[in-house]
Amino acid sequence: MLRRGEVQGQHGTPVLWGIQMAPYRMIDAVGLVFLRFKARKKNPLCDRSGPSEEKFHFLSDRLLPKFRWACHNAHHYSNPVNIYQKIFSGRFAIKAAWSIMPDLRNRSPSAGKGVEPKAEQLKPSGPHYPQSSDSRILTKLLYLLSTVFALCWVVFFNTRPPYVSDAYALCSKDGPMIYTVDPQRPRVQCIVIRGPTIIDMGSLEEVHRHWDTPQILDQILPKGEALKSRLETRFIRSGSIIVPGLSDSHAHMLEYGASRLIPLESAGTASDAAAAVKRFILADEDTQADAEKYVEGWGWDHTQWPVQEFPTAADLDKDPVVRSRKVVLQSKDGHAIWVNSRVLESIPPLPDTVEGGVIVRDAAGNPTGCLLDNAQYLVPMPPPTKKDLEKRFRLVTEDALSSGLTSIHDAGFDPKSLEFFKQLAAEDKLPIRIYGMTYFDETAEYWGDKVKPIIGAANGKFTARSVKIFADGALRSGGSALFEPYTDNPSTRGFMRIEPEVLNAWIPRFLRDGWQVNVHAIGDRANALVIDAFENALKGINVTASRPRLEHAQIMRHVDMARLGKLGVIASIQPTHATSDMLFGEQRLGPERVKLLYAFRSMINHGARVTFGSDAPVETMNPLYGFFAAVARVAPDGTSPHGPDGWWVYPHVENDVWDAHVVAGSPSNASREKKRSEVRPLRGDLAPAEIPHLLIAGMTIDPAYASFTDDSLGTLTPGKRADYVVLSQNIMTVPTDEILATEVLLTAIDGKPVYGEL
Repeated sequence: MLRRGEVQGQHGTPVLWGIQMAPYRMIDAVGLVFLRFKARKKNPLCDRSGPSEEKFHFLSDRLLPKFRWACHNAHHYSNPVNIYQKIFSGRFAIKAAWSIMPDLRNRSPSAGKGVEPKAEQLKPSGPHYPQSSDSRILTKLLYLLSTVFALCWVVFFNTRPPYVSDAYALCSKDGPMIYTVDPQRPRVQCIVIRGPTIIDMGSLEEVHRHWDTPQILDQILPKGEALKSRLETRFIRSGSIIVPGLSDSHAHMLEYGASRLIPLESAGTASDAAAAVKRFILADEDTQADAEKYVEGWGWDHTQWPVQEFPTAADLDKDPVVRSRKVVLQSKDGHAIWVNSRVLESIPPLPDTVEGGVIVRDAAGNPTGCLLDNAQYLVPMPPPTKKDLEKRFRLVTEDALSSGLTSIHDAGFDPKSLEFFKQLAAEDKLPIRIYGMTYFDETAEYWGDKVKPIIGAANGKFTARSVKIFADGALRSGGSALFEPYTDNPSTRGFMRIEPEVLNAWIPRFLRDGWQVNVHAIGDRANALVIDAFENALKGINVTASRPRLEHAQIMRHVDMARLGKLGVIASIQPTHATSDMLFGEQRLGPERVKLLYAFRSMINHGARVTFGSDAPVETMNPLYGFFAAVARVAPDGTSPHGPDGWWVYPHVENDVWDAHVVAGSPSNASREKKRSEVRPLRGDLAPAEIPHLLIAGMTIDPAYASFTDDSLGTLTPGKRADYVVLSQNIMTVPTDEILATEVLLTAIDGKPVYGEL
């Protein structure tokens, strides 16, 4: 039991006994006014001398000093005026309170803590203005009621539990619009976040009911501390949804930043590309200051030009500004470079042939200025400066975070970029999670047993524990390794950039030494040979512990899809490649072989685990474009070789192979229309309850599994890190042609917004 004058520190907030008891004193005071009013009503002409007035004085002498003493103590301990000013925007309550406490304005400085003031200190001070009895009663009544109201609010704000500063519930007013990607509870209304971690989820009523339970209190309080607190609730906009932080399973970060410097992808011809290079040279201060500085760009795509031929050095040399500099431009798919004559003149004589590469030559046998795959390494490039790398990194992180990406798997660290990211991690300057793959050089000494993998540096934001091996080239440039010759170029069936013997020698060693092995394979022959190597290497090895990956997996026979699913090898795929390559896929492969191109639904049906990426800067980094491509199989403008309904290669299949390998259990005489509906790759053939998990999984939990972070990322469930994205509309239910109109409202990492606002 508290005694008068004691201070109670409830919930860690000091609250005066005087303030706590003030509302009760106010009730006493209101009672006095009522008694006096009744006394005057019985004898309206009395002048403070009748029996009623004596009764009033008797009560007021006993109760009014108690009320004033409570106010006096409250003022002494915590200065209620400051509290009023903090809570109320107007001055009415302050004036009302002060008008009934004139003694406090002129209180004795010697008034002690918890000491009841003397009678003369409680006498009203200041001038007195005659009033009618009714007027005085009404005035005092209003003053008292106002003071009661003000002090009750003071008590309420000071005695209710405080917020926990780094905890909040994130909720939707529209109901369960948070897609957790948890099969047990795929949608909820709220998630509760404490610091970087999700600690609860459920409906609004559930999370508030759970808040004071021991299970939650143990997570938010130090051991032994008994503290109640309120749960701050934040709501997203009506119509928006929340999904886990999105991941890009395959991108080239610094190369993407370089592609942003010179807009080559929008060039419609070789001349347009050269003009873009000229504009960059004239505008970039660093390039202007150093005439010997290499001009680097990324993104030209000759397959989109009126004449689909590789560009030449002569195309760049037409402009004197471009001709005077050393220019090296990477193709959109990253498997070719285009250089000007000054670069060709600065390098040693080129060999006649290159294993795993091609030097494009004219009719006379002279290099034209384009070099493919392994031939690219014949052009020595000075390493980029730290300033160059910082500029590129800033551009890529800005675009990534604004697109809802919280994690990127960088598909190729060279020594320079690896050191750059290690330094950023050491300085805690990574605004996004990065999972890195280190390039493999088969000509160098084996390093898997000498270099220690980096796991979870910079508070979980940087990991480099995988090795990237190139098996073949790209379909766009005609370098992917096929079993049969290209339809549009029967003289070649592509090439392997690395021999099968090397794959069989090195993959097992890296796996045994604790490295994840990720192999680039695009053509059906390359995929088959890599799966052969994985099949041999995984004997006696826990695939869950090693999680090998097949990067791209674009063209694959059904028998190899089945092996992929059986082995547990991850297929790292890029849906936007399908909608880019659909324009020339059948031309390259022919009407039958194209049926095996980007067969995502078939891979899933065969038990393969897929994970989505963009291969940026080959494609846009925005993950919503990958989502759209996987659902619609049309270009962003709604077109495809098969019309606005989408590029579906499988409806052409009219044999039993379809039924045996693609749609299990479908009758052999099924109509083409039925087959078409059954192969919509990721959305059209799924029940509504399956859509959120299977579709978003490829951008959330599957990338987390592919990067060994599925225990802390990928779903919005208690115990995992609070990486989430707020989207402006429900991409699960809106019409397909409206998906790309979706905006990212907020991106959060570890519970803190890094882009946008609610």
